[in-house]
Amino acid sequence: MTMEMMAPTMFGGLVLFMLIGFPVAFSLAALGFTFGFWAISLGFFKPEFMTNVPLSIGSVLSNDLLLSIPFFTFMGAVLERCGLAEDLLEGTGQLFGATPGGIGYAVIIVGAILGAITGTVAASVIAMGVISLPVMLRYGYNQRFATGVIAAAGTITQVIPPSLVLVVLADQMGRSVGDMYKGAIGPSILQTAIFLIYVFLLSKIKPHYMPPLPPEARTLRGWPLYRKVLMGMVPSVALIFLVLGTIFAGWATPTEAGAMGAVGAMVLAAINRRLTWPLIWEGMQSTMRLTAMVVFILLGSRVFSIVFNGVDGNLWIEHMLTGLPGGQLGFLIAVNIFVFFLAFFLDFFEIAFIIIPLLAPVADKLGINLIWFGVLLCVNMQTSFMHPPFGFALFYLRGIAPKEVASKEIYLGAIPWVIMQLMLVAIVIFWPQSVTYFLDKENNVDIDKVKLDIPAEERNKPAADPSDALKGAAPAAPEKDDPAKALMDSAPKDDAKKP
Repeated sequence: MTMEMMAPTMFGGLVLFMLIGFPVAFSLAALGFTFGFWAISLGFFKPEFMTNVPLSIGSVLSNDLLLSIPFFTFMGAVLERCGLAEDLLEGTGQLFGATPGGIGYAVIIVGAILGAITGTVAASVIAMGVISLPVMLRYGYNQRFATGVIAAAGTITQVIPPSLVLVVLADQMGRSVGDMYKGAIGPSILQTAIFLIYVFLLSKIKPHYMPPLPPEARTLRGWPLYRKVLMGMVPSVALIFLVLGTIFAGWATPTEAGAMGAVGAMVLAAINRRLTWPLIWEGMQSTMRLTAMVVFILLGSRVFSIVFNGVDGNLWIEHMLTGLPGGQLGFLIAVNIFVFFLAFFLDFFEIAFIIIPLLAPVADKLGINLIWFGVLLCVNMQTSFMHPPFGFALFYLRGIAPKEVASKEIYLGAIPWVIMQLMLVAIVIFWPQSVTYFLDKENNVDIDKVKLDIPAEERNKPAADPSDALKGAAPAAPEKDDPAKALMDSAPKDDAKKP
């Protein structure tokens, strides 16, 4: 085994373990240690190289940024169970009920709001599926459209801040979470708009797919309807501004904002009179499971990446990707196709921890903005939840859908929405301003064009002693206060010695 073949063999072993279905975290750690000690026996690096593993694990466990993951997860788990989704869907559905496709509009809007306050796809899809799917089927909505719009609205969660995917991507790319959130604002708005436009066009072409609700189903009108909508919207918007506003304004770190969001979720549950010990306990259990999964995958990926880079795997990946035709565009197209098909089999956390550390250095070397690159990959990875037949959103929907809804209808209903998600990937590639517009603009100063206008009276003043500038802003001490100067003045002068 030569040094050049070690990295491809290691990567091939990872693919084999994935196909077998062995747990990802343990596969990564096992491959890392096995190839690490094998490389030591072959003399590729010294045994001391493996001391990087405990040091890296210690840096992971002491990373304050990762604390935001359990905070945001707990916030979403509490909001999922406190009845906020029910109030939002019921009020918004009544508001748009008289319009063809009205419940579809309501599902997309509520999905975007839930995505901004929960950050989890499962919570959005399950909540909206349980509440709106029976209503849509009862009033004659097409099964493919009904299941597709619910699953797609839930996946918007992946792009809308405070998405957990964006937190992980920022950590893996060494960029600010706040900047990653700002970059995701444009694509999340575009994704929501594309979905709403599709519903509008389909309601004109095939109105029988989504008939308006009959008058007897619209029980609320006038101020009671507006009041119900506001009672669901205002607390949600307030929580969004509490979490995201403090991050964007620089008042809080993502971890601190996540802690405030968790407290705010409990406050909303208390307002709805649903803050109970079983609710808190269930939220803590789901948070514990997700956080443990993320940490174990991250630790395994660190072991794998340390050994992989030790056998020059990073150089192998770099030479392979930088040699693609088309430069930046060729790299972006190839990477997005690769991630799209990889998402059939891997969860977004697994992709973020395994693939992103390999791709980010190459993208940086090609001069690609890593914030834009991270948001682009996030938009791509949201399709992993809609891929038939492996999409997790489809699995969640299958679990709560009535038996009369066939799995075939769920899978076929997802296809148009996956196409729209891929349209957003193309938009972000060819229109980078959709991401960079909301980022802080850099102040680029052209030194050659800088001019200094000095008033005439200032020009006539004697020039200041250059040494004064080196002494700082403090005024020079009087000569009499300077001991060295006083001693020199008291010494006899040469002129005094002359007759």
